[in-house]
Amino acid sequence: MAQRAAGYLKYETLANQKSPDIIFGTRAIAEAISAGRDIDKVFVQKGLKNELFQELRDLGIPINIVPVEKLNRISRANHQGMIAFISPVSFASLDHVISDCYQQAKDPFLLMLDGITDVRNFGAIVRTAEGAGVSAIIVPAKGAAQINADAMKTSAGALNHVPICRSHNLVETLQYLQGNGIEVIAASEKAEQSFYQLEFTRPTGLILGSEEKGISPSLIRKADHLARIPMLGKVSSLNVSVSAAIMMYEVVRQKQMADR
Repeated sequence: MAQRAAGYLKYETLANQKSPDIIFGTRAIAEAISAGRDIDKVFVQKGLKNELFQELRDLGIPINIVPVEKLNRISRANHQGMIAFISPVSFASLDHVISDCYQQAKDPFLLMLDGITDVRNFGAIVRTAEGAGVSAIIVPAKGAAQINADAMKTSAGALNHVPICRSHNLVETLQYLQGNGIEVIAASEKAEQSFYQLEFTRPTGLILGSEEKGISPSLIRKADHLARIPMLGKVSSLNVSVSAAIMMYEVVRQKQMADR
């Protein structure tokens, strides 16, 4: 991570906000970067371009260009056109996660979330993933649920134990998984094959999409398999956190059976 000359500056939190994971002002944000804080995203005023903006882009930190009115609604203080949301967890390196699994003679078990923006669904998925022994969860740098205090609470603290990897291109990440011997299965209600017909005794990656849009077509095309959860009633789909739980524990069941 790029470093700046260290200067004394306390993090300024919003006076009217209980959450400590929001800071504002270019100097405060620059100091957070210099201190190695993991930034979830930054709201930048439309039209603002400065040295820090370029550094945020160089570091791959998600930037949301917003009108000044939105920034003013978040803070009445002098935000200088920038407000940053600090992640309560440190993002993990996907290549380190995979190499660590193989070094420990463990099959990587990865979960990729595409377009899941609801914080409570995200937290519930993380909680189940921790119980199912998932190696890491991959989320897009943009278009993902914010990792904040609500996500931590909904996960029952599981966010402290499951590595979260941020991807700037999910298609490239999917191909990276495949290149490392990981079979990728995308959950789709339109798939002909039932999830229970697949074998999960190898290194596995599961993709789940939002309930509104599903998985991106570009990911669907690249996945090794498409699979659906059988629906026997009149409702055509399940909540995404429930679907994730069913799929993760089918992987767990098969791996445990194979180990006997």
